[in-house]
Amino acid sequence: MKKYNPKKIEPKWRKEWEEMDVFRARDKSKKIKCYLLVEFPYPSGEGLHVGHCRGYVALDILARKKRMQGFNVLFPMGWDAFGLPTENFAVKVGIHPAIVTKRNTANFKRQEKKLGLSFDWLREIKTTDPDYYKWTQWIFLQLFKKGLAYKIKMPINWCPSCKIGLANEEVVEGKCERCGYNAVRKEREQWMLKITKYAERLIQDLELVDYPERVKIAQKEWIGKSEGWEVEFKIPNLLNSALLQKSGGKLKIPVFTTRADTLFGCTYLVLAPENPLIEQLKDKIINYKFVEQYIKESKKKIEKERLSESREKTGIELKGIKAINPVNNREIPIFVADYVLMSYGTGAIMAVPGHDQRDFDFAKKYNLPIIDVIKPTEKPTEIRVSIVKPYRNQGLSKAYEGEGVLINSGRFTGMKSEDARERITEWLIKKGLAKKATHYKLRDWIFSRQRYWGEPIPMIKCEKCGWQSVSEKDLPIKLPKVKEYRPSETGESPLAKAEKWVKTNCPKCGTLAKRETDVMPNWAGSNWYYLRYCDPKNDKKLAGDNLLKKWMPVDWYNGGMEHTTLHLLYSRFIYKFLWDIGAVPKSVGPEPYKKRTSHGIILGGGGIKMSKSRGNVVNPDEVIKNYGADTLRIYEMFMGPFEQMIPWDTKGVKGARRFLEKTWWLKEKTNNSKQITDNKELECLIHKTIKKVGDDIESLKFNTAVSALMILANELDKQEEISLVHYLLFLTLLSPFAPHITEELWERAGLKGFCCQQKWPKYDEKLIKQETINLIVQINGKVRDKIEIKAGISEEGVKDIVLKSKKMIKWIENKEIKKIIFVPDKLINFVL
Repeated sequence: MKKYNPKKIEPKWRKEWEEMDVFRARDKSKKIKCYLLVEFPYPSGEGLHVGHCRGYVALDILARKKRMQGFNVLFPMGWDAFGLPTENFAVKVGIHPAIVTKRNTANFKRQEKKLGLSFDWLREIKTTDPDYYKWTQWIFLQLFKKGLAYKIKMPINWCPSCKIGLANEEVVEGKCERCGYNAVRKEREQWMLKITKYAERLIQDLELVDYPERVKIAQKEWIGKSEGWEVEFKIPNLLNSALLQKSGGKLKIPVFTTRADTLFGCTYLVLAPENPLIEQLKDKIINYKFVEQYIKESKKKIEKERLSESREKTGIELKGIKAINPVNNREIPIFVADYVLMSYGTGAIMAVPGHDQRDFDFAKKYNLPIIDVIKPTEKPTEIRVSIVKPYRNQGLSKAYEGEGVLINSGRFTGMKSEDARERITEWLIKKGLAKKATHYKLRDWIFSRQRYWGEPIPMIKCEKCGWQSVSEKDLPIKLPKVKEYRPSETGESPLAKAEKWVKTNCPKCGTLAKRETDVMPNWAGSNWYYLRYCDPKNDKKLAGDNLLKKWMPVDWYNGGMEHTTLHLLYSRFIYKFLWDIGAVPKSVGPEPYKKRTSHGIILGGGGIKMSKSRGNVVNPDEVIKNYGADTLRIYEMFMGPFEQMIPWDTKGVKGARRFLEKTWWLKEKTNNSKQITDNKELECLIHKTIKKVGDDIESLKFNTAVSALMILANELDKQEEISLVHYLLFLTLLSPFAPHITEELWERAGLKGFCCQQKWPKYDEKLIKQETINLIVQINGKVRDKIEIKAGISEEGVKDIVLKSKKMIKWIENKEIKKIIFVPDKLINFVL
C-alpha cells in the first residue's frame, strides 16, 4: 500500500462529491429538514484565515453527521461583499472594488473548497449581485412605507480617514473600528431605522431561542431597558415671559430615574448640552455666552468620550435659573454637562451625589451639597451630613450606591429603600409630579454611508415633494460604474459626482429630482441573507412562502463571538419586521434562529493575536500544502475547547498528521473476510466511542471527540487483525472530521458508495455500561484514595463502602462530617 498522499487523494474526492451533487439540499425531500448556517465572510484581500476555518469545519462536521443520520441538510455559503472592508482594500491597492470583489470571492471559494466543506454551492449568494440587492432595497422601501426609515440631521461619529459616518457600535475606544483613526463628531443628514420600536420584543423573544446565556445578556445590555419614573422639576419665577405663559405659569424639567428613593438627596440637576430647554431659556441665563461656548465644545466630542468613566467630568451652571425639588420644595441649581446625553432618558438627570459616584465627583469638584439619604442596613453609620448644613468636600472619597434605610427623607425616613421608591412615586403621582416610564439605551440605527461600495438607497429627493421612494418595479437601482470611487474630502458620497445617474424625475410630480447618493451600511445585506438561501433564484419575491415554511427558522447558527451583539440584533430586527408585514409566513415564528453558538478565535504562537504586522498570520493554504486539508480539519477541532481562544501550535498540526497516517496504515491490518470479533473489550470501546463522538459533535466538544477517535485508533493498531465491521465503523465515525482520507480508505476496502453517505452508527446500550469504575475519594477536596467499585452504586452505598475502608478510617475517625458531595460513578468528597 502506497504512502498517505493527501495532495492526490483530496482533489480526487472533492471532484467526486461535486460531480455527484452529494451535498445538495433537496427542496422536495420528505426527510426532516436541518438548516445549519455559518456567517458568510467579507471576501477580503488577505483571503481565508485559520480563524474562519475553525467555525466552518465545526459546522461542516455537524452537517455531515446530520446527513448520515437521515436529515435533509441545508448548509449554504455566500459572500458579504459590499461595504468598507472591500472598499478600503480597493483604495489601498488602487483597483476598482468590483474587480477586487470578483478576485477575492474566487480566492475564498477556492480555499473553502480545498477544505472539503460540504456547502450546497447551488445556493451561493453575493450581496453585490443586483438580483440579490434588489431585495435589500425592497426591504428598505417597506421600512420607509411603514415609517420605520427616516432622514434627519444629527451629530454623528465621523472617521476623517475613512471619510464615513460611523454608528456608535463602530467606534471602539474613541477610534474607528476599521482603520483605528480617532473619530470626531460632525453634523450630517442620515437615514435612520427605527429599531427602537422593536426594543421590547427583541428582549422578550430571547426566551424563545437557544442562545448561550452570555449572548442573551449582551443583547439585553445593549438594548438597555430601564423601568422607572419620570419626575417633574419645576422652574419658578420667570416673570413677564412668553415662555412662561406657554408653560402654564411654570416650566418643567422631566427627569427619568430608577432610584426615586434618593430624591431627597437630589441637590442639583444636569442637562445634556443638546437639551432644547437651554436655548428656550437663554434670555434668563446670565452666563449664556459661556454656556453657549461649552455646548459648542461638547458637541465636538464623540459620545464614548463624553461617557468615559476615566475622564474628569466638566460642566457649567446655568446662572439665573433654578429648579424646585418636588419632594422638599428646595431650590437647586441647574448645570449643563457633557456626560449627560440627550438620546437617553429625557436629556436631564437629577444629581444625587451622596448615592451616585459620578454625581459625587462632580459635586466635590464644584463644591455642591452632598446629602446622605440612605443608610446601609448591614452596618449602622453616622449620618455624614444634615439638610441644614450640607457636607462640602470634607474627606469622603465615594458615594454609597446600595440599598438601605432612608434618612433625611421627611415622612419616608426609616423606610426601606426598595419600598420607598414605590411610596415616594405614588405620592408624587397623586400630586401630578411623576409618572411611570420605561426607557432604553438602544438608539435608532444609522443606515447611511457616504461611500461608493454599497447598496444604493432607493430614494429620490424632490424640492416640491420631499423624499419619495423609488417604484418597486424599477428595482434594483443598480450601483453605477464610476472611475473615481474614493471617498471625497467634502464627506459626500462619490456617487454625487455621477451626475447622469443622480438626475432623475420625481415619482410623484414628475419634475426634475435627485437620487440619494448615500449607500447602505455593511450590515444591510447580512440582515436577511439566511432567508435568500431558502430560494436564491426567485425573481418575484425575496423568497417564496413555501420554501420559507420548509427551511426556516435556521436550526443552528454559528459565528464569531464579536457578532453576537450587533449582527444578531440587527438581523433579528429585520426578520421581525419582515415577519410582521407578511414577507415571512407567520407559521415560521417570530425568531430567525433557533440556536446560536460561537467559536473562540485562534491566536498566534504564544497567545498573541494574529496580524500581518507581527508576521504571525497562518495561511490555511500553506497548512494544506504541507499537511493536507484533513490534517488541518483534525488539528483545528483537536486544539482545544471550541468556544475558547486557542494559540496556534505547529507541533499540534504535526500530531494530527501522524494520527491520519496511523489511520491510513490500519487498512493493512484489516481482514475483509473477518466480519466479527470475540474481543469484548474492543467491542465495548467501539460502542462507547460511537456514543462519545456522536454526543460530542452535538455539544461542540470536538476536541474530546477527536481524542476518543485517537484512543480507538490506538486500540485498533494494537490488534493483529481488525475485523471489517470494526474498521468500517471507525471510518464512518471519522468521516465528518477527515472526509477525504475516509473516502479513499472506504474505496480501498472494496466498498461501494460514499463513506459520507453511510448511516451514522448506533451504539448498543448494554455494551457502553461499565461493570466497575474507579471512584475518587476526597477529604476536604483533597484526593485521599481511589477505590474500584461496581458502577451505578448510590450515594449511601458508596458512603458505606468508604467509611469501612481501613485507609479512610484514619482521616475520618472521631471527626464530624459536615457535608458530602457525591458525583455518581466519579467521586465522593467528605467535608469535615
